[in-house]
This record gives sequence, structure tokens and C-alpha cells, in this order.
Amino acid sequence: MAHTRSLLFVAYWTIWTALFVAPLAVLALAGAPARPVRTAARLWARGVLAGLHRIVGLRYVEEGREHLPAEPCLLVANHQSTWETLAFLVLVPDVAIVAKRELLAIPVVGWFLRRSPMIVIDRTNGTQALRAIIEGSQAAVAAGRSVLIFPEGTRGRAGDPLQFKRGVELLYGRLRLPVVPVAVNSGLFWPRGAATRAGTIVVSYLAALAPGLPAAEFLRGTEGAIDRELDRWRPADAQGRR
Repeated sequence: MAHTRSLLFVAYWTIWTALFVAPLAVLALAGAPARPVRTAARLWARGVLAGLHRIVGLRYVEEGREHLPAEPCLLVANHQSTWETLAFLVLVPDVAIVAKRELLAIPVVGWFLRRSPMIVIDRTNGTQALRAIIEGSQAAVAAGRSVLIFPEGTRGRAGDPLQFKRGVELLYGRLRLPVVPVAVNSGLFWPRGAATRAGTIVVSYLAALAPGLPAAEFLRGTEGAIDRELDRWRPADAQGRR
């Protein structure tokens, strides 16, 4: 039954996405104005999340949302699934997500990413990618938007220890914004290369860090806090091996 529900969701996702082709054509002819494009992206993402809820039985809850400041901030999250790439369009409206260039090849999704605007990077060129992240993030903040980055660089498995790639500490130093670590357990229900299954994804916003900390303290405060929060869902033997 779970496999059937997952296949039905894929069919729904395909049809729901196809419905946006005509509106996107209208937006493209209008010059792809940023705010209407972001509104359309949130509507599309809400529809995907609704499909997961109704068809698969996959829900989500948020914890610690009071840690999100009213002003723009840097959100640093772990990455276990496709789910959070879509969900944060709804959870944090107008957020600028740092996304890998490969996502541009996905129909409709790629169009949204190019024009939302998100911060799209080519991971094969580390120096150029870091420059694009910093410049794109500075532009987003200047426009009053928060920035979301997944410092692992790719999706990890639910039981794996967290390991950030280099560069996020440089972004933190340049932006000088409050930082909110975010732990997500989506890999338990929509793991990479596997079907979706019923359950409740938890999005846990942790206590914010102030700007201006030394790089090592920033990394301990973000990577360490997220990793400890993820222990809530890791088996005891996985925690012992870290």
C-alpha cells in the first residue's frame, strides 16, 4: 500500500506541476516579475505538500519557530530529502535558497529557481560557487530576504553524522546576520532514492546565534546544535559510533 501511495503521489506531482506551465508562460511574457513568481512558487510548493499529506499521509510540524527573528537572517539546515527544498518556500516566505545548478534541469522547478530568484551555484567550481553564494546572499539580504543554505552540499542519510563543507563560515562572516540552525528529519520518510512514506516530519528551529562570532565558534554552534538535535531520531548505536 505504501508503494502504491508513493506512485500515486508522483502522478499527482506531475499533473500539479503541469498545471503551472500556462501561468509560467504568462509570467515569462510579463518579464518574470520577482514577487508574482515567488507567489506562484509558494502556491506550487503548497500543492506538493498537500499532495504528500492527502495521498501519502506525510505531514510536518514546526518546533521553535519563535527563534526566527523578524529581520533577515541566515538559516543553516541539514539536508536529508527533496522535501525541505520545497517546504522552505512555504515555511519561510521569500527565502533565498542556495540551490545546486542540477536542479535547473527539472521542468517548472528549474524555471522557478532561476526567476524567484534563488542563489544557484555550480558545485564543480568551488571558488566560483563560493563567490556566487556570497554575492547572491548579499543581494537577497539587501532586498529584505533571509538566506537558507544546506552546508552539507548534498542529501545525507538520516543516521549519518552531520558534516559541513567549507565555505559556510565565510558566508556567515560576510553577511553579519543572526544565524538560526535548523534540524530536519525528513530522511526518515522521504530518503534519497526511495519512496515516500507516511509519518510526521519535524522542522526544529534552534536558538539563534549572534553575528560576529569567530568561525570555529560559529561552526560549533550550528553544526553541533543541529547534530545534537538529530540525535532525537537516530538509533542509539548510530549515536555511539560518532
